[in-house]
Amino acid sequence: MKRKYAVITGCSSGFGILMAIELAKNDFQVLATMRNLDKSKILMEKADKEGVLAHISIRELDVTSSASIENLKSQLVQFPSIDVLINNAGYAGAGFAEEISLDEYREQFETNVFGTIAVTQAVLPFMREQGSGTIINISSISGRAGFPGLSPYAASKFAVEGWSESLRLEVKPFGVNVVLIEPGSFRTGIWTTGKKISEPSLKKDSPYYPYMTKIQRYLDKGEPFYEDPVIVAKKAVDIIREKEPALRYPVGKGVRTRIRLKHLLSWKTWEKVIFKTLNTD
Repeated sequence: MKRKYAVITGCSSGFGILMAIELAKNDFQVLATMRNLDKSKILMEKADKEGVLAHISIRELDVTSSASIENLKSQLVQFPSIDVLINNAGYAGAGFAEEISLDEYREQFETNVFGTIAVTQAVLPFMREQGSGTIINISSISGRAGFPGLSPYAASKFAVEGWSESLRLEVKPFGVNVVLIEPGSFRTGIWTTGKKISEPSLKKDSPYYPYMTKIQRYLDKGEPFYEDPVIVAKKAVDIIREKEPALRYPVGKGVRTRIRLKHLLSWKTWEKVIFKTLNTD
């Protein structure tokens, strides 16, 4: 079978590593990108173990750098087609809104939102001209339901959701599909190594410190039940195989139920559910 071509961002950890391997195992030649090539060892070792190393090319890409993205564009012309783009690069900004600087919010949006937009703008012309392609934007349950202490991350994912809706309506007439994957809690490290908490919210003299402690306790309590991220990687492959994929794919235990409840319940009731969950008055 003739191999197709895929570009994936954020392949130094988590979903990115696993999606690169799953696509390579399913007849794709993968351009796996990451900001720091020093972190490529894990992907290379896993790919070698799975026997797909020859089908994965690793390239440096900083989604917040125009020069880096231009360099990516110059490399894409070497491929006969670009069939899939997975915008996966991102991190989780945390803290309480009053204490988070505007620069921290901007940094979050530069990666999660503007990085996604910039890479898509680089790849989309190839797909539009060939009349086919699938763009998968990795969102989150946090793109459908806000949570205290995670306003930078939730805001960025809400933005990705709205932008993806508009993009889908713009490019579908050209044969290009836009899809959102909305994972719940998976063992990707996003709430540990991938989380950036605003420093003031970590200080004991912060008025929000007791609240932050309850939130962290809630996250720590749930960590043993986080799911295997390979589920999301396999879901991406399934979506790519679909002729007419849907816009949204919530993935993970309880994710669909939580989204449904948020839309069915009044905000007042939903608020009570969140506070009760966190044991907060």
